Amino acid sequence: MTRGAKIVVVGGGLIGTWTALLIAKRGLDVILIDKGVVGAQSSGVNFGNLRLQGRHPGQYPLSLRSQALWENIDELIGDRCEFERTGHLYVAMNDAEQAKLEQHARVAESHGLAIERIDRDELRRRWPWVGESPQAATYSARDATANPRLVSVAVARAAQRLGAEVLENTRVTQVHRNGAGFIVKSDTGRMIDCDAVVNSAGAWALTIAEAFGETAPMFAAGPPQFVTEPLPYRITPSVQAVDGSAIFRQVPRGNVIFAGYPRTAADPVLNRAPVPPVKTLNGMRNLMTIAPFLKSAQVIRVWSGIEGYLPDMLPVIGESEKTSGLYHAFGFCGHGFQIGPGVAAVLVDLIVEGKTDTPIDIFSISRFKNAVQVSDKLAREFDGLVVASGRAG
Repeated sequence: MTRGAKIVVVGGGLIGTWTALLIAKRGLDVILIDKGVVGAQSSGVNFGNLRLQGRHPGQYPLSLRSQALWENIDELIGDRCEFERTGHLYVAMNDAEQAKLEQHARVAESHGLAIERIDRDELRRRWPWVGESPQAATYSARDATANPRLVSVAVARAAQRLGAEVLENTRVTQVHRNGAGFIVKSDTGRMIDCDAVVNSAGAWALTIAEAFGETAPMFAAGPPQFVTEPLPYRITPSVQAVDGSAIFRQVPRGNVIFAGYPRTAADPVLNRAPVPPVKTLNGMRNLMTIAPFLKSAQVIRVWSGIEGYLPDMLPVIGESEKTSGLYHAFGFCGHGFQIGPGVAAVLVDLIVEGKTDTPIDIFSISRFKNAVQVSDKLAREFDGLVVASGRAG
C-alpha cells in the first residue's frame, strides 16, 4: 500500500490500538474508532497474563512474535505498563494432568521455548506457599504479565504522537464499498473515505463482517475474576492449574488477582458481564487448593469482561475472503492479550506488504463456510453452554 493511504481501525481494544500504532509507524494515515473509550472492554479488564506455555500449537509463531514486541514495549510506546517477566507456573493435581503438562511442554519446546519440569518436592522448595494438592508443575521463565488497564490507553497515546487520529464515543453505523476503498459512517455524522478497514471490534465484530457477506458462530462470555486485599508479597510467578480452575498472580503491592473457569455469561447488547456470587466462592476454593495461605484473604472486587468466543477456540485473523481491503481480527476466546501485538503486526504486514511470514491460515474466516470441529476446551471452560443460541452460562 502506498504512502498516503488511509486506514480505519474499528475497535479501540488491544488489537485495534496496536494496529493503529504499527500502521502509524509505517507512515500511513490511520483513524482509530471506538464506540466507547479506548481499552474499556475486555482488553482493559482481563487477567493480564502473557502466557506462552500451554497455547494451541498453531498459535506459537504468532505468540512468540507477539512476546518479542511485549518485551520491547517501553521502547515502542514509552511506557512499561507494568510489564514484568514473572515466569509462569503450570500446576498439575494428578497423573492425567501431569501427562497434559508434558504434552504442552513438548509442543512449547518444539517452538524453542525453554520449559522446566518440576516435581512435588522441588515445587515446594522453590515456592513454599504451594499446598499439598499439586503434585507437579512446569515453569516457563519467559512468560510475563502486564497491567491491562494501562496498555491499550498507552498504546493509543503513542499512536497519536505519530499522527493517528483517535475517535472515542463514536459508533460505526455503516461500512460500504466506495470504488476500490470504503466509506465508514458514524453516529456523529462523520463520513470517512479510506483505503482499508480493520475489523477489530471484539464481541461486536460480526456486524461489520456480516455487512460483507461473512460470518462466524461467535458468542459472548467472560472469565469470572476477583482481586483480594493487599497481602504480604509471596507469589512471584503467574500460576495456573492445568484444568483452568485457578489462574492467579500477586502484584508487588500485595493484591492477588484471580481468574478461572468455568466462564460466565456476558451480554454485548446491554454491555454487561455480571459474575454470579457462586463463581467467586468456587474460585476462592480452587485458589486455596494451590495456595492455602490465602484461605482468609478478603475479596475486595469482582468483575468479568465481554469477550468473543468461537467453537474451535481459535480467533479469526486475516483479510476478508470476499472483500479486498477488509481485515478481520476478532473472536480471541480469552487469549487475545498475549497475542495482541503480534496480531497487529500481522495485520500491518498484510495491509502494507500484501503478505505475512507469520502462519495464520488456521485463523481464516473461511473455515466457517462448513462446520468446524468443536474444541474440547468448550466442555472444560464453560458450564451450561448453548452454542447454537450464542449464549454461555
